[in-house]
Amino acid sequence: MASDRSRRRLFFTGVVGTLIIVTIYVSGGVVAGVRGVAHGVVYPFAWASDFVARPLGHVFAGIVNYSDVEAQNQKLRYLLGQATLRENENALAAQRLAALVQAVHVPVAATLGTVIAQVTVISPTNFSATVTIDKGQNQGIMDGMPVVADGGLAGRVIATTSNSATVRLITDTGSVVGATFGNGATPVLISGEGVNNSLNVSSIPDTAAAPSVGSLMSTNGLQGGLFPPGIAVGRVTRLLISPGASSYAVALAPTANLNTLAYVDVVLWEPST
Repeated sequence: MASDRSRRRLFFTGVVGTLIIVTIYVSGGVVAGVRGVAHGVVYPFAWASDFVARPLGHVFAGIVNYSDVEAQNQKLRYLLGQATLRENENALAAQRLAALVQAVHVPVAATLGTVIAQVTVISPTNFSATVTIDKGQNQGIMDGMPVVADGGLAGRVIATTSNSATVRLITDTGSVVGATFGNGATPVLISGEGVNNSLNVSSIPDTAAAPSVGSLMSTNGLQGGLFPPGIAVGRVTRLLISPGASSYAVALAPTANLNTLAYVDVVLWEPST
């Protein structure tokens, strides 16, 4: 009986031992088996750690990348600002060139000496219209000299300093210009009526042929007048005729664009000459 038990125990032990050996062999050995068990135990914790650490890594990488992007944006804004500045400078230079070209397109400037001046201050009101220019007595400018711009009469100098002068524009309510129209046989006086108003010519005798709309009136240059002859002053915009009256009036638009003065020509001509 004891012998049968011993044989069964030995047989069982052999079977178990064989299974253990086969299992170890199939799984790659004891070390691999232990390594596999350890991996099975550690892997969940490693996965959780990676799950938490990976977003944090992205956050830190995002912070670093955001700084780079912000630096690049600042550089781009700087370059854009530089380009805009150059564009504005080029546009301003083009405007100044155009203003200079317009300033010399006045016939009288070709026959009389002139001084080109830049307008530094524009101070128009409803009743007073004057500008300040950056040339004065040191450049030969004197009180009473005519000022032309953009193809027509702009006004006359009324005050000077060493390096500046004040110009009363023809739209000023205190401005009066001796002019003529048609064949030059009809002298008239053109009066300023304020910055936003037309120039006015009144008391034209009805015996004089009425000027047509669009016709030009220019300075008459009469002896003792304030302006030399032949400077364009304004174009007729409408006739003001009252039934039964012995005279009529006209409204004029200045030939010079007085709203955008940048440069002017001071004509070196004095009323006494």
